[in-house]
Amino acid sequence: MENKYYFLAALCILTHIVRTAYEILKHNKIIKAGRTSFILMFTNMAMLWASWFSLCLIDEKILEIPDLVKYAGLVMAAAGLVLFLSGLLTIKTLETYEGDLITKGVYSKIRHPMYLGFIFWLIGFPVFCDALYSMILAFPFVLNVLYWRYLEERELLARFYDYAEYRRRTWF
Repeated sequence: MENKYYFLAALCILTHIVRTAYEILKHNKIIKAGRTSFILMFTNMAMLWASWFSLCLIDEKILEIPDLVKYAGLVMAAAGLVLFLSGLLTIKTLETYEGDLITKGVYSKIRHPMYLGFIFWLIGFPVFCDALYSMILAFPFVLNVLYWRYLEERELLARFYDYAEYRRRTWF
């Protein structure tokens, strides 16, 4: 089981690196988002989340977290799923959106609900699983997601005249 955990952890780290490299290249206009990049990033993110949830489930360093805290972690992970899906269903696309600034639905309160959902998964699921090593691994992953958000914020500020005002009146 230990080798499987380390394999999944390495896969999760690799998929984070691939996504970060993609974000850097995209935001620096070295590559253009399109159908092919969407398919590649969708596949990468599917592997990222499959490896993340799997490694949390098989983490051998188990903590004795009180049930109330464990179930709060599950609620946090579920809230992350709701945030992610709410954001996705509102914009109805990934990577290739060319329209106006979206400020309706969940975006009327939260600028990056999908990134916030990812962060909730990263924190909530290892808490639910009592998974110490996965909790430790969540910290650099959360920083990585915050970096993706930083890159997107820079692009949105440059792209939309009213983004600075939108940013002032919304969270995250």
